[in-house]
Amino acid sequence: MIDLHLHTTASDGYYSPEQLVDRVFLAGLQVISITDHDTVAATEPIKQLAEARGLLAISGTEITAVDHNQDIHMLGYFLDHQDEALEDFLADQRKYRIARIEMIADRLSELDLPIDISNLLAKAHQPGNSVGRPHIAQAMVSSGHVGDIHEAFDKWLGKDCPAFVPRTGPLPTTVIGVIHAAGGIVSLAHPGLTSIDENIKELQQAGLDAIEVYHSGHSVEDRDRYLAMARKLGLFVTGGSDYHGNEHHGGRLGRMCLPEVEWNRIKQYLN
Repeated sequence: MIDLHLHTTASDGYYSPEQLVDRVFLAGLQVISITDHDTVAATEPIKQLAEARGLLAISGTEITAVDHNQDIHMLGYFLDHQDEALEDFLADQRKYRIARIEMIADRLSELDLPIDISNLLAKAHQPGNSVGRPHIAQAMVSSGHVGDIHEAFDKWLGKDCPAFVPRTGPLPTTVIGVIHAAGGIVSLAHPGLTSIDENIKELQQAGLDAIEVYHSGHSVEDRDRYLAMARKLGLFVTGGSDYHGNEHHGGRLGRMCLPEVEWNRIKQYLN
């Protein structure tokens, strides 16, 4: 079984690399990719841990681009995670994340919903660590302002909500260039959740390599639509659970995987 969309504590995942590999192994997965947000900090430990369990771990990351105030998530695979230009780019991305976290916290204070972000900022300043809105949501739960992470996003942190702060980031074409320069291929993450169908042909013309067709948040109709679109545009197909290990993202490990035939198409291209 193949899952190319997993997260660890290096970004907003619940489990450390060690804990995640344990769970991946027990779930029967054979090929994985850790796609933490705007960081590759967990890549090397995951590769070593996976190899010790007889699993294949390919390098990956999930980079957030922005186009006309719309977040566009780009998955990079098979990239050189030690590429200097890539790491410099990701470091800038993480700085954007810290600034956004601070602005959201300020806005929550103005809304009489103060949270303590000192521990979150301490985590953010550790090498390679990436922070985001799920961390703010958890802080709101811990402060008693909301009952769970879903309520935090639905009432306060989601787009058009009172504490929402638009993201700052690079254009998708810039992200495609950065990943390609690091030797990787680029897949458009969960397009069914971001409603950017009209952008996909333009992204393909700019060098997009694949679409994430198989995703826990996609309906059967989404899956069929994006599979047909990938075939029409000559794009590869990727997929995974988007597993974070908590209530906000993904389901049980092993429930959403990339079909082996699609994995083989990518491998044949790379070989």
